Order: sequence, then C-alpha cells, then structure tokens
Amino acid sequence: MQSLELSVWVRFALYATFAVGTAVLVLRSSQNSVFTPDPMKGTLCGFVLALVAVAMFHVGREASCRRNSRVVLVLGGMLGHLAIVRLAIVLTENESVPPMYRFLLIPFALAPMLHGVLLGRSVGAFSAVYVSLVGALFVPAGNVILFLLTSLVCGITAVIATTRVLKRVQLLRAGCAVGLVALLLAVIFRQLDLFGPGDVQMMDQLQTFGLGVAAAFATGIMTALLVGGLLPVFEGIFSLTTGISWLELSDLNHKLLRRMQLEAPGTFHHSLVVASLAEAAAESIGANAQLCRVCSYFHDVGKLKKPEYFIENQHDGAENPHDSLTPTMSALVIIAHVKDGVDLAVKHKLNPRIIDVIQEHHGDSLVYYFYRKAQEQKKAELEKVEKGLGNREDLPHVDEKNFRYPGPKPRTAESGIISLADSVESASRTLRKPTPAKIRAMIDDIVQARVLDGQLDECMMSCRELAKVKESFANTLRSMLHSRIDYPDDKGDKATSGGTASSRRADTQRLSSQPLDRDATRGGRSFRTDEAA
Repeated sequence: MQSLELSVWVRFALYATFAVGTAVLVLRSSQNSVFTPDPMKGTLCGFVLALVAVAMFHVGREASCRRNSRVVLVLGGMLGHLAIVRLAIVLTENESVPPMYRFLLIPFALAPMLHGVLLGRSVGAFSAVYVSLVGALFVPAGNVILFLLTSLVCGITAVIATTRVLKRVQLLRAGCAVGLVALLLAVIFRQLDLFGPGDVQMMDQLQTFGLGVAAAFATGIMTALLVGGLLPVFEGIFSLTTGISWLELSDLNHKLLRRMQLEAPGTFHHSLVVASLAEAAAESIGANAQLCRVCSYFHDVGKLKKPEYFIENQHDGAENPHDSLTPTMSALVIIAHVKDGVDLAVKHKLNPRIIDVIQEHHGDSLVYYFYRKAQEQKKAELEKVEKGLGNREDLPHVDEKNFRYPGPKPRTAESGIISLADSVESASRTLRKPTPAKIRAMIDDIVQARVLDGQLDECMMSCRELAKVKESFANTLRSMLHSRIDYPDDKGDKATSGGTASSRRADTQRLSSQPLDRDATRGGRSFRTDEAA
C-alpha cells in the first residue's frame, strides 16, 4: 500500500483517467451545448482543460498530490461533481421543469465544499475553478456565461463559508449562503423575475418567485447535508481529520483520559495545562489549534504504565522509586513512556496524528537530570579509585546515547509547539514567586536550548513564528501563575468570632435534633428554613 501511495506511475495513471473521463462526459453532454455541431471538438476541448487542471494540480499543489490517495480524492471528487452536474442538467431539460429553475437545481458547491473542508481553501478554490470551466461545456450555448459565473461564485462562496468548520451546523449555514448567492445571481441575470410580464397576475408572480427561492435554498442545504454525510466516510478512507472530528476527539470522557484522571492525576493536570499553552500558541501562528489541544491531552498517555515513577504523580513524603534504581535504569523507565504511549494509542485506535505527536514530543532530546546524576556518580567513584579505595574496572560506563529519547524529532509545527509547551509547563513548576521577567527568561532559555540541540530543525517553524509562540507562552503562563491577595485575619474580633462560632454550633445541634418539616423537603432534597440559614 505504501508503494502504491508514492508510485509515480500510479499517479500518472490517475491523471490520465481523469482526463479521459472528463473528455467522455463532454462528448455525451447536452444536445444543445456549444459543441453540438462538432462533438469531437468539444471532446478535445474538455480533454485539454482536464490536462491543464492536472498540470496546475501537480505543479501548484505539491502537498496535496504527494500521496496518491489525495490525488484520488481531489480528481475523483471533481469527476464525480461533473457527472452529477451533467445528470442534473439532463434531468432538468425536460418540459416539466421550467427554464427559470434549471440552474437553481444544480449542486454547484458540492466538490468545492467537500474539498475545502477536507483539504483546505486552496484545494477547494482549485476545484471550484476547474469544475466551472469544464461544466460550462455541458450547458446550452446561450447559458455558458451564466453557468460559468454561477458555478464559480457559488463554489468560492462554499469554500469561504467553510474555512474553519468546527460544528456540522456550519455546513448548513454554508449551504444557505450558497443558495442565497445562486438566488441573487438568478435575479441579477433575470432568470428569475420577481415582477414578470405585465399580463401575469401578482399572485402567480409571487408563487413563481417563491418556488425559485425554495429551489435555491433546498439545493444549497441538500448539498451541505450530503457533504456532512460524506465527511466521516472520506475521513476514514483517506486518513484525514477535519475540525469537526478534532472537536469530537477533545471529549475528556475518553477511556484513556478517564484512566489518567484516576491513576495519574498529576499527569492529567499537566496535560490540560500543556493543551492550553499549545492551543493558544497555535492560534497565534495560524497552526491547527484543535489538533494541538487533542494531541496534548494524549501526549503523555504512556505514563499510565508506571505513573509512580514520574514526579507529578508522587505525593509529598512518599518514597521515590528512583532512589532504588541506578540513573541508567531510571532513564530507561522515563524514556519508555514514549513507546508505552504509542502502544496504548495503537491499541485504542487513536488518530495517527496523535500517535505521531506521542513519538515526536521529546524528539531525541537528553534526559538531562539522570544523565547528570550518572556523571556525578562516576566522578565520585573515580575519586575513590584515585584514593585507592576502588577498582578502575568497576567504574560505570556513561554513554549519552543511553540517556536520549529514540525520536523522531518534531516534523510539524503543531508537534513542535506541543514539545515546547511540554517543557515550558514542566519548568514553570520550579519557579518560586514567578514574575513576568522570570517567566519570560525561563521560556527563552528553554526554546534556545531546544534550538541549539536541533530539536526544531524539522518542524518548519520560522524565527518569527517562534517569537510569537514564546510570546503566547508568556501571556498564558502569566495568567495561570498569577498571585492572590493575602486576606488578613481580624485579630481584634477573635473573641467575638469564637463566641459566634460556639453559638452557631449550638444552633446547629438544636436544629439537627428537631424533625424536619414535611414542607421543607421537595423532591428528596431538603431546604433550610430562615432560622437554620
């Protein structure tokens, strides 16, 4: 499957299939189309337009065409859209459908809306342009300009209206917007005339216009409903995740998150704070904030295997299990939480992007604390050897590779943000009396250390974006680590307050010894009387 995904020959076979399919659709188009007198000329025109679309897609959409499954989604979606448009034109050409309603019943926004939600605005706009150009070859000669403008404007409207879809109701709003635009264009080009000829009754004119309005909005809403129904199918087939799915995955009642709340509450709280930091930082640079939030929830899920070995889950006064381990063994336990997290994520069928973040959020960084501890132990043993109290052969071997995470390094901006947020949140716990200057200095030191260690080399973040991320971290931490007013004790009224407390306890005992009034309980819940209050 991987070889098919990346095969150049498969890709060009898909390009050829799209071009031939487009040419066949144009050949079998409307009887009154532009190229009815010369069908082969129309077929050649459709084939050339398809080749231009393929060339533009291959050159300008490298990220979209890197995988052949995405090529199938884009070009197959466009071909399916053209087939549906042609079918709608054929069905509305009979005499039972008045000419004024024909364009209002065509789903112009189907492929642009679907591609815009799944693959982004650029692919949606590309789809809108080329389905409009090719679709114009299907319609009668006198309606080419009207079809081209209506299809293009409705498609671009759908793409703009679905820029950031987080709820399915937004698709319905986009469908209504498309219907409104189609209706306005029909009125502007006098396909649908509100006033009509002078010999037509006003009620008939209103009825005709009302049916046109209903047709336009019904087509837009049905298109949105169809896209909403197809989204889960295409997400599963093509391994894509939309904003709607990320919002659904952010539910804290997931089985793994519930386990984390009970078995590793410190890690769970740490993950919530990391999620807040990462989401705000992603918003500041235009990255996927919903993805950052969800992946942050699960990034340390591997700590569920041995939660007591991580400091955030250790209670004050409790024995630290690392005290009985060598630094090398402690580092192995700490490093293993990445592999354990991947195993749990695969077992619970989490999103592949979440698994990537679990693998990448530490990169191949150094477990510095235990590495430094191992060096200190080696230094102490070396001093004993120099004093003749030990054997040089018994000196521990400290290899830096044994104290590094296996990687890979963060490969996306979202993964890099989560990696930085994880380190920043952990370090913020060590600040005593945090001030804005201390917070900013800590963030600068952590980011600089990560950059010098090469951990951000592959995540495609510019220096300007890193500056915005640091500023976002500083703002978020300042709001989290704010101080509270220390309320003074009222020492002068201590005796009075003591007497008041005694009398309040006496009143409480007196009231508790009395039976409850039946009228003071409703629905199984008791309500105190004014005297008890």
